[in-house]
Amino acid sequence: MSVSPVKRQKMESALDQLKHHTTVVADTGDFNAIDEYKPLDATTNPSLILAAAQMPAYQKLVDDAVAYGKKLGGSEEEQIKNASDKLFVLFGAEILKRIPGRVSTEVDARLSFDKEGMIQRARRLIDLYKEVGVGKDRILIKLSSTWEGIQAGRVLEAEYGIHCNMTLLFSFAQAVACAEAGVTLISPFVGRILDWYVANGDKKSYEPSEDPGVKSVTKIYNYYKKFGYKTIVMGASFRNTGQIKALTGCDYLTISPKLLAELSKEHVKLTPTLSVKEAQACNLEKIHLDEKAFRWHHNEDQMAVEKLSDGIRRFAADAVKLERMLK
Repeated sequence: MSVSPVKRQKMESALDQLKHHTTVVADTGDFNAIDEYKPLDATTNPSLILAAAQMPAYQKLVDDAVAYGKKLGGSEEEQIKNASDKLFVLFGAEILKRIPGRVSTEVDARLSFDKEGMIQRARRLIDLYKEVGVGKDRILIKLSSTWEGIQAGRVLEAEYGIHCNMTLLFSFAQAVACAEAGVTLISPFVGRILDWYVANGDKKSYEPSEDPGVKSVTKIYNYYKKFGYKTIVMGASFRNTGQIKALTGCDYLTISPKLLAELSKEHVKLTPTLSVKEAQACNLEKIHLDEKAFRWHHNEDQMAVEKLSDGIRRFAADAVKLERMLK
């Protein structure tokens, strides 16, 4: 059935409808995209910052970060590390001028198995934000969802009041451990889960409701709402708008500028697929995971094991590229 042009004008875009049911977050380091789509929050990672830092428009931020690294002195390695942290914070501070909510800034993925290292680096980033007049209430510190990362998140939240966004989350075990650690927000990855199933299975395409990434986030959302966890579920890493629409009603969704553009041009009726009411009626059992149980359950999920280690390697490689550029 075709929609008449008059009706289409009246019907809001899929993006505007989505915003009624879900908090929309921009997954980008590009300020123009943020100005255009007006999300509440924004997320960055080493790959996004690397891409943005290579654009001529952001050369001044790179120059300022380099000057900061030099000013603090120390070995070349220390100068580059300081410049890199400063660059993340300068991008974050600029993004915060354009959004009403929070920005996510990532701790170096090379610290993914170093709990104390992640805690120190997170506190350092918060201090750098403070230097440019940004309070910790507007920052989410992104940590890899390894056992060590989740425990670092527990300490940062409980002892320092630093809000954490647990990233590279692929398994139900990771989600349960994050909820038990009391972190502010998790970013379960949808697209990368689909990528793995397409690469490793016979099936090459999925209906949105059958998409393994969509099903993973739906289960996590239902579990959190059924058992009253306060941790926000933010679906991430989308490959198409079908995945996004199939998660309408999720707490938050972080979306790339390309997919935000597609949603803004679509005029189909969106109805929430996730709701607290339905979640509370689902038949999930509550589980508790100590370190041994976490490692076992996570290890049982081949996709999650492979995608977590792959994600850490990719973010680490982009952090190295960024440091080379600063050097």
